[in-house]
Amino acid sequence: MRRNLIVTYDIRDPKRLRHVYKTCRAYGNHLQYSVFECDLDPRERLRFEEELNSIIAKDEDQVIFIDLGPSSLRSEHIVSALGQTYVKFDPPCFVV
Repeated sequence: MRRNLIVTYDIRDPKRLRHVYKTCRAYGNHLQYSVFECDLDPRERLRFEEELNSIIAKDEDQVIFIDLGPSSLRSEHIVSALGQTYVKFDPPCFVV
């Protein structure tokens, strides 16, 4: 079952920060600075966490996963913002 997650991070080193950003971008939608929304099945989440775990310095960095529940039970997301307007990004669709 796919689950909707918010992933956010605090990375101290610029090189690790870029690497974590690129890894998160491969798994989810970039919402704001160090915040991503991901829709992952258990296998994808495990692979994602393993990749991040190999990048971060465990004594300096932090990655937080906020589980919003099963993707199938969520209808349209309700997102509000203060300041700049929230812009929804839809992932590209590829037909092979």
